[in-house]
Amino acid sequence: MKTPKRLLPLLEDGLIDEVLRPLMSGKEASVYVVRCGDEVRCAKVYKEAQKRGFKKAALYQEGRKVRNSRRARAMEKGSRFGRNQTEETWQNAEVDALYKLAAQGVRVPEPYGCFDGVLLMELVTDDEGDVAPRLNDVAMSAEQAREDHLLVMEYVKRMLCAGLVHGDLSEFNVLVDDYGPVIIDLPQAVDAAANNNARSMLERDVNNMTRYYAQFAEELLETRYAAEMWKLFEAGELTLDSELTGLVEEDLHTADVDSVMAEIQQILRDEEKRRERLKADGEDDEH
Repeated sequence: MKTPKRLLPLLEDGLIDEVLRPLMSGKEASVYVVRCGDEVRCAKVYKEAQKRGFKKAALYQEGRKVRNSRRARAMEKGSRFGRNQTEETWQNAEVDALYKLAAQGVRVPEPYGCFDGVLLMELVTDDEGDVAPRLNDVAMSAEQAREDHLLVMEYVKRMLCAGLVHGDLSEFNVLVDDYGPVIIDLPQAVDAAANNNARSMLERDVNNMTRYYAQFAEELLETRYAAEMWKLFEAGELTLDSELTGLVEEDLHTADVDSVMAEIQQILRDEEKRRERLKADGEDDEH
């Protein structure tokens, strides 16, 4: 096959030895199977911003920290340098997330580095060496669905403990090898504490996965892992050792609207009295 232009520098620098075949092309990147010495890996070539089909990218980039203040200002202004820095930040977000999540015990492909918009990482395979299928192509028993769903919820919890929400998790972003689910596609991972959309994204991630596994074990639809995780996270009580149940206690206390309104009215009265005192003091000073 003809070597893709974006992979030529990696061939020239000896980072890869041969491009074997294309693996897939998605909304944000094209992935190729490559040979690096005796190992077969994959190279994820990110598409340029104007060619990406990823919608509402700004929602995902909210809260991402840029240490260099000059870069941050340029990114805000949208200059050419700023756009390049935005692209670099987007691309590096995935490799950073992969390292961070692997350290937290989340099964993700092992990263080998990001070079000029190309992420080199482990090719996830089965025992025969074939590329592992995506979850959407896998059928399973009810028992297996319950087991794998619980494991994915554990991974989502561990992501949140690391301060991250996947943001685009579904059966299309999970591979299944002989040892179970592997989470992939993380360039849009969001900062759970700094992104205002983090909670809704967490709920969507969890709901996507639950709906898929519920095809094989319908009772999973009754679980509420997202609400349970977020409640613990907000309280600062979510840890790697937190045992999830999928249950959340409902708040049975009805809001006392009359008391709230009474407090507001008292605050307004106090503020009016304060202003009257300030006015009176000002008039005394004039005399």
